Amino acid sequence: MALSLTLPTASGALAPYALRGTAPVKPEAGVKFNRIAYSAAHVVADPLAAVDPWLQCAVDWDTTIAYRRHLFSLGLGVAEAMDTAQRGMGLDWPTSLELIRRSLDAAKDVPGALVASGCGTDHLNIDDVKSVDDVIRGYEEQMAAIEALGGKLIVMASRALARVAKSPADYERVYDRILRQAKQPVVLHWLGDMFDPALAGYWGTKNVDAAMDTALSIIAAHPDKVDGIKISLLDKDKEIAMRRRLPKGVRMYTGDDFNYAELIAGDGFGSEPTHGKSDALLGIFDAIAPAASAALGALAQGNSEKFHAILGPTVPLSRHIFAAPTRFYKTGVVFMAWLNGHQKHFTMVGGQQSTRSLQHFAELFRLADAANLLEQPELAVRRMKTLLALHGVEG
Repeated sequence: MALSLTLPTASGALAPYALRGTAPVKPEAGVKFNRIAYSAAHVVADPLAAVDPWLQCAVDWDTTIAYRRHLFSLGLGVAEAMDTAQRGMGLDWPTSLELIRRSLDAAKDVPGALVASGCGTDHLNIDDVKSVDDVIRGYEEQMAAIEALGGKLIVMASRALARVAKSPADYERVYDRILRQAKQPVVLHWLGDMFDPALAGYWGTKNVDAAMDTALSIIAAHPDKVDGIKISLLDKDKEIAMRRRLPKGVRMYTGDDFNYAELIAGDGFGSEPTHGKSDALLGIFDAIAPAASAALGALAQGNSEKFHAILGPTVPLSRHIFAAPTRFYKTGVVFMAWLNGHQKHFTMVGGQQSTRSLQHFAELFRLADAANLLEQPELAVRRMKTLLALHGVEG
């Protein structure tokens, strides 16, 4: 007999729902991917800590690092201390640095494990930032701390820079200084304002094509210091256009949580391999990790039909999790980890579990079932019923 429960509908009514998904796909062991794939990973809050959740950050370190080990076991790299980890939305810089240190230590136990870590300016009091020199010093401080741990950098988009920069030339100056000092090639990070409204007009203009020109000119000036660029604009055509213009060997890391399947599969454009496909640095890979691993394994074995068959059904779920206001997507990612038994509670740093409605969670549950992503269906149903009961829905 199928598992069932009562879920709210879009109209606010209640209706029975019977699970119809099949068992989640299991990745084949030992398959080497032909794409670099980072999962931006979430943090697990400590619900027993005596803190004020909106003001203080308490992390369950053991469970947080256990989830990174889970991602490593699936062949996925970890993009650490990024926006998926609530960077700038509950996770402060001292806690971020500790997270980076612990993740790098965990990776040492896993041959070939990839970790790249977010380097930004979020430790600065933004009201005290008056010039691009202040921004440069902020980046340099975090850069030195991460590189002292042996970490690879993801140079995160800076709210402070977006606030004080007066022209594209200011961006060029900042990134020139940072890239010249980098000990190893970095990943640049372009996050659209749908993810963070404070980043509107990044690269010195609200015109995306002009902004792209500036970013490309920075990369072209330092191709040996740029491993790739991760863009999250939720516009596949813009990503493809930029991908085709990158210098030889510089990768496009898709951050498009709406269109990742086709962007990773690629279009085979041109003779330069990195122009015809995207690698991945995605928040959604946290929520769909087994499916992402299995799909990437199929792609590496030349089975693009299987790749799309596995990953395609996850796209509606991802579009729901990343629906506007997109910055609240972290709540859906953590909800999936709770449903699937990777953590014991649905509590988030900063109290962010409150950013989505019960209707949103109900639809997320249905879409996860449809995408065959419920790893322990009985547990998922019990936990969904717990959330429903907290909202006054019994049965």
